[in-house]
Amino acid sequence: MDEEYDVIVLGTGLKECILSGLLSVDGLKVLHMDRNDYYGGESSSLNLTQLWKRFRGSDTPQENLGAIREYNVDMIPKFIMANGTLVQTLIHTDVTKYLNFKAVDGSFVYKKGKIYKVPATDVEALKSPLMGLFEKRRARKFFIYVQDYDEKDPKSHEGLDLSKVTAREIISKYGLEDDTIDFIGHALALHNDDDYLDQPAIDFVMRIKLYAESLARFQGGSPYIYPLYGLGELPQAFARLSAVYGGTYMLNKPECKVEFDSSGKAIGVTSAGETAKCKKLVCDPSYLSDKVKKVGKVARAVCIMSHPIPDTNDAHSVQIILPQKQLGRKSDMYLFCCSYAHNVAPKGKYIAFVSAEAETDNPEEELKPGIELLGPTDEIFYHSYDTYVPTNQQEEDNCFISGTYDATTHFESTVADVLEMYTKITGKTLDLSVDLSAASAAAEN
Repeated sequence: MDEEYDVIVLGTGLKECILSGLLSVDGLKVLHMDRNDYYGGESSSLNLTQLWKRFRGSDTPQENLGAIREYNVDMIPKFIMANGTLVQTLIHTDVTKYLNFKAVDGSFVYKKGKIYKVPATDVEALKSPLMGLFEKRRARKFFIYVQDYDEKDPKSHEGLDLSKVTAREIISKYGLEDDTIDFIGHALALHNDDDYLDQPAIDFVMRIKLYAESLARFQGGSPYIYPLYGLGELPQAFARLSAVYGGTYMLNKPECKVEFDSSGKAIGVTSAGETAKCKKLVCDPSYLSDKVKKVGKVARAVCIMSHPIPDTNDAHSVQIILPQKQLGRKSDMYLFCCSYAHNVAPKGKYIAFVSAEAETDNPEEELKPGIELLGPTDEIFYHSYDTYVPTNQQEEDNCFISGTYDATTHFESTVADVLEMYTKITGKTLDLSVDLSAASAAAEN
């Protein structure tokens, strides 16, 4: 182990594994270490025995839940946007060859106690029971504007500079009602709260375009895809990529202690009496707790069920977003469900997650609006975890620390963090202009 590396990565969470893969492809010499004896860190998938041990403190799950090894329960449940940055990264690195994806059946939004399919195009807007007749026409006009919008074509801008006009101003131009704004902003543009309304509209419009393009890609009921056997496959796939390009992996390394020189720069990592030297260090917040600050908390319920979520057309996999205003909260609540169709549970079993940024110290009470949509559950586990962001100056200490995974049920914010870290580490922007048709072929195989 007493060697020098360009980068040492601590933790095998998804963010760290993507970075170690990308940096290895770039020709950097990478050492990747983890104190655990398994891949995935916080973003691992657990079988039933591991789940029981973690939440119940015992090794013996109930027998009526089916085969233990057929469970792959994500600890950070998120779907992948079919045209989003994670898919572009997967294709850019050719990691798609290690994974099999399946489209997610449905995307729904919660309004006044009921759930509705999310309309994402002008045609769907006209059919949607979410809106009255006149509102449908207004929404249709708005969707056509978004679909036709092209950053490079001023004719499509209708005289609006979206880098200066706010989302609120665009919405008011089309006269949309509050409930419509709610589902467009939260279930299509996937904003977590209403702050986006007073920010430049370009991000809002491009997010809706991404949703619509992703939906069109697989002609499914949602814009999302999800790997067979759960998300625990993703870190391992990027780890394989890193290994192919010469990256070195060491799991089960106790007490990975970061070493600093007299000027405060990270120069290596010591474990079990051996030190590996490095020029730069990448890690999750748990490895450098004195260089991060707590910014919030995520509350989550993990539920095992024997039926699909009611009112979702018996969907095997589905996302439901509960916008903040509908619940009188400061941020949205997310409901994520997958099943044996994605090889994450035995036949006939479904796994649902309800997640939110915690606003109280009582997750059971706080997550109730989402839990009530599920119907009867066989088992339910509640947990919460603190979220952290780095506070260090990377140019001063050469430490690049990822932020904690948020409550959202999609990967866009996660990959944005990774690409930003990549740019800070290498000084260049990752070019993701890839042939996205390759993704369709990979997903269908």
